[in-house]
Amino acid sequence: MLNLLRHWFKKKIVARLPAIPRPRARSRFVAARFTELHAETLVKRGPRPALDYRLYMPSGSLRRHSLPLIVMLHGCKQDPLSFAEGTRMNKWAEDGRYAVLYPEQSTRSNPMRCWNWFEPASIAGHGEAALIARLINQIARRRRIDPRRVYLVGMSAGGAMACLLAARHSRLFAACAIHSGVMYGVASSPMQAVSVMQSGPSPASIDTARRLLREAGESGVAVPTLVIHGDRDTTVNPVNADQIIAQLKERAEFIDPSAGALLGSGERFIDHGGHAYRQQDYTQQGRFVMRKILVQRLGHAWSGGDSRYEFNDADGPDATQLILDFLLPHQREARPVAAVASN
Repeated sequence: MLNLLRHWFKKKIVARLPAIPRPRARSRFVAARFTELHAETLVKRGPRPALDYRLYMPSGSLRRHSLPLIVMLHGCKQDPLSFAEGTRMNKWAEDGRYAVLYPEQSTRSNPMRCWNWFEPASIAGHGEAALIARLINQIARRRRIDPRRVYLVGMSAGGAMACLLAARHSRLFAACAIHSGVMYGVASSPMQAVSVMQSGPSPASIDTARRLLREAGESGVAVPTLVIHGDRDTTVNPVNADQIIAQLKERAEFIDPSAGALLGSGERFIDHGGHAYRQQDYTQQGRFVMRKILVQRLGHAWSGGDSRYEFNDADGPDATQLILDFLLPHQREARPVAAVASN
């Protein structure tokens, strides 16, 4: 009798009630630590290499979703929170529905929180560079990230580290953006790094970088890259932007000689209010692979960022929008993320 009443209630009453939508998952900006459990240490019982990070997941994201991932490498004297707020990347991620990963440099590794892009271990693809790459692998495996749409962004020292990762761990990334950065392999000590930032790389350091890049390119891929720099940057000389472009052109032509030379379009002058900028695009066999943007009257700051945070200039153009417009159309060939450790 009780079962009959239950059946009647479900059929006559419950079936007529309007469906109640399930609450949408809220956005999350979580802090965590990645520890490399399998790394060898000099001291048998010494601490394993570890990296703190923050991960932003947009609202409504479920386990069945496969999201793009933006990896954001902050500059010196920054951390994930200030970098996220200054660039407003999380707000864009909420609207565009993609995840954002912010690795965090510790003051133990560098008192100014600079990524050590000039250390020989990282230059070879190991050290901090490998630690960041393995963090990206773990996040991509555990958070249902689309392996074809992993993108890399860096500012200043983070831009220099992004150049390094795009050279030594190129198969991880669909595209890259470097704001106020330095080319790969032109410094192997803090003193050399300062010199390159102030004056640009010397001919000898460029030759060294060329050799290193050819070694890295033997099993790598050319990552489509956007370079943004301010023409009044007194911290990282704007000549570094030209050197990054020259290095990337050479790398692309070396990796795939059959594709021919990269061809630059005519430079465009764009003024939509705020700081005007000059833009030049580069193609290879008709495929859009590089872009350089030189922002007029911009110093060492994120263009169009929130000026309440250091190293941000509120006047446009909005670098975050420019970066996303460049990155997101690119996809790389799918391959198991877990198999990617280095080139």
